[in-house]
Formats: sequence, C-alpha cells, structure tokens
Amino acid sequence: MNMAGKTVLITGSTDGVGRYVATQLAADGAKVLIHGRDAARAATLVDEIKRGGYEAPTFYQADLSSLSGVRRLAKAVTAEHQRLEVFVSNAGIGSRTLGAGRGESADGFELRFAVNYLSGFLLAYLLLPLLKKAAPSRIVNVASLGQQAIDFDDVMITKNYSGSRAYAQSKLSQIMFTIDLAGELRGSGITVNSLHPATYMNTTMVREGGITPISTVEQGGQAILHLVGGDDVAGQSGLFFNGMHEAQANPQAYDEIARQRLRKLSLELTGLVG
Repeated sequence: MNMAGKTVLITGSTDGVGRYVATQLAADGAKVLIHGRDAARAATLVDEIKRGGYEAPTFYQADLSSLSGVRRLAKAVTAEHQRLEVFVSNAGIGSRTLGAGRGESADGFELRFAVNYLSGFLLAYLLLPLLKKAAPSRIVNVASLGQQAIDFDDVMITKNYSGSRAYAQSKLSQIMFTIDLAGELRGSGITVNSLHPATYMNTTMVREGGITPISTVEQGGQAILHLVGGDDVAGQSGLFFNGMHEAQANPQAYDEIARQRLRKLSLELTGLVG
C-alpha cells in the first residue's frame, strides 16, 4: 500500500514502538493521527516530525482505561476525518505498569483486560464506518507471544491474580477478537491481523517490568509496518504474526465457542449491546 495521503490512527503512539511507527508513516507521506495520555510527550513527537519536513501529525489525548474516554476519542476522530485507511491498536500496559497488583479500570473491569483489549475492541467498532469508507483498509492489533487462556468463570481474575497472567489473557483476547472480526468483515475490503512485534523491545513497558531489552523498537516497528502497508499481506485477514512471519497463537484462539463467549461478554461490557 502506498501510504502517501492515507489517514492512519495509531493508539499509544507518543512513546515506544508506536512512536517509531508514527514517525515512519509520516515520512512515507501518511496523514498520521497520534494518541496518548501525555500532551507534552506528544508535542515532542509533533515537533520531531515537523523538523523532518513532514506533515505534522494530529494529536488526540485520551485515557483508554475509561470506556467513555474511548468513545470521546472515536467521536473526535470521526468528527474531523471522513475516512481512515489504517487503525493500529497499539496502546497497552505491561504486567507491571502501575504496579504488579490487581487494578481496575474506571468502569470496574480488571485493568489490563480493559486497557489492552476492551478499549481496542470498542474503538475498532466505533471506527468501522470510517474504515469502510476508505476500503481497502486495515486494522492491526498489536498483541504478544505472551498468551494465556481465558478462564470464563473468572475473566476479571479476582482469584490467583498476577500481572503476567492478566497481561497474557488480555493479549490472547486481542488475537481472538482479530479472528472473529476478520470473519465478520469478510468481503468488506477491511482486513484485520494481529502480531507479536518483537520480544522485549527497548520500551518503557519492558523496562517497567524489570526486564533487560533484547530487541529494538525498530525491529518491532518494521513488523507492524509490514502489516500496515505490505503488499504481500493485502487481502489476508484473521492471521497472527510473530514479527514478519505468520505464526500460531494459543489454541484457545481457534476455539470458536470460546471466541463466541468472549465476543458476547465484550459486547455487553462495552455497551455495544444491552
């Protein structure tokens, strides 16, 4: 895909791999919409891109730990843009972000499930009208190789909680959603894929976890950019990638009954159905 003139929204793009992706797409001539919570950090990215001689990105400030914040973000983007060629759902928190203990979102949901999964689930549905207008268009969900099957008797992990378990469940949820949404959108011109960009990139999230980085944001960023614009993945949908290559996710991702249970729960929690 030639990215010149294409509108791309990247959540969590004022830092880490999202920032790298935003910078590269701006250099490719895309109209980049960046998102984050920190306006000062966003301003430095806008200045950096402008100094490179490229079109300044538009910043949208939103807290994705709140579903009302997600809705306000979608409303703002929809009000200012007629079409959206690419949505990269990249925002997330790690296993130790804000501490390793169990936290809850503004809506009372387990925090990692809410931020890493539910926010992207809701935002994707709210942005579908713009993506349909721009078809062929793409959704890219930034997930992880760290995956753990969902316990549907305790989705919010009120027992035996650990940050790593919560993180891994939220990332598998993203992949399950990717497969489901790909089926729903078949024939629409919108493709949706997920990926593990790279292992332990040099990002704030990894460092917060006390982990020594072993790969770069450039490596992970190139894997994301491959799904954003690669001609070899045009028309492919519902897939999970490890870096540049298609891979297999946790077996629960391919369990249709489990995906249906997650979908029903997610629609209820986000208020998309009563």
